[in-house]
Amino acid sequence: MPTRDQALAGRDEVMAVPDRHFVLGSPLVAPFPPGAELAWFGLGCFWGAEKRFWSQDGVISTAVGYGGGFTANATYQEVCSGRTGHNELVQVVFDPSRIEYQDLLRLFWESHDPTQGMRQGNDIGTQYRSGIYVGSAQQRELAEASRAAYQARLDAGRRGAITTEIVDAGPFYYAEAYHQQYLAKNPGGYCGLGGTGIAFG
Repeated sequence: MPTRDQALAGRDEVMAVPDRHFVLGSPLVAPFPPGAELAWFGLGCFWGAEKRFWSQDGVISTAVGYGGGFTANATYQEVCSGRTGHNELVQVVFDPSRIEYQDLLRLFWESHDPTQGMRQGNDIGTQYRSGIYVGSAQQRELAEASRAAYQARLDAGRRGAITTEIVDAGPFYYAEAYHQQYLAKNPGGYCGLGGTGIAFG
């Protein structure tokens, strides 16, 4: 991981993305509906990760982007260089009266292998690390409790230690337009996600 001093400088220009979600038809960028809450997850290649979340009842919108690092408005090529510190993230906008944050956490844990460090399967690099980026003290408490609960399940299944980082959410930088809802636009596209096969409980 680069330090802030080692990271690429980035730019002020914000990435241009569509106004609307390709699948849900909802806003891709703020403002979002009143009462909506946001969550951010990194669980490997963001193409497949985003599809897992947009398919959930109660999710208003999703977007893919970069976060957890330093470079402002990074490009995909810059993130893949390993010189931004960013992770590939999914931003989830949800209605907490229809789906709870705990439900998103369950989906997160079951949709990937959180024991692999800086990789998911054949996808290797700092941008593929497992991470939960929390927007409040309550989200942090729930995320940390869920990590402990899932570690107990993995221990029972004789699996390894979770490497997932749980850190305060910083800026979320939208990825290029072609990455947004990629698997809806390219149904046969690559998806490298694979869970452990162990249910959250």
